[in-house]
Amino acid sequence: MIPVTVAKLGLDSASNTYVVLLQERDGERVLPIWIGRPEAESIALQMNGVKRERPMTHDLCRSLINGLGATLRRVQVTRVQDATFYAELHLARGGSPVIVDARPSDAIAIALRLDAPIYVNEALLGGDLEEGLAEHAGRDDESLSAEQLQRYLEQMRPEDFGKFSF
Repeated sequence: MIPVTVAKLGLDSASNTYVVLLQERDGERVLPIWIGRPEAESIALQMNGVKRERPMTHDLCRSLINGLGATLRRVQVTRVQDATFYAELHLARGGSPVIVDARPSDAIAIALRLDAPIYVNEALLGGDLEEGLAEHAGRDDESLSAEQLQRYLEQMRPEDFGKFSF
């Protein structure tokens, strides 16, 4: 697993979908993960230090984790299958590890609230993504091979995305 940071949050104009870019902490590799608007807003609020009057869903998750006496040790983005990314929350409670399946967007929003590190499976950073992600590159699945998608993602930079605003 490779440590990453949230490099940028923006709107992918090719697919009109929000995307969070995870960048290798001490490197150049970037992993784009397309996410929903509510999760993008939640991540943006936390990144910009905006406090809401009432807790949002990810704030509630933070409160539940803390209230149960657990600690979020790390978040891991583990794999992509059929164009769906998978992540895990690695918690510790009373010395016992607890692993919770999560969507990466939710896991990232919670990790930011709890100052937990985020890790990505190296195979994902290496560009070993499935053909199913072609739809997120703004093209039909049939018109983009796995190799073409890999080249497309390798050429992406955080600067390719606009700044997220809400």
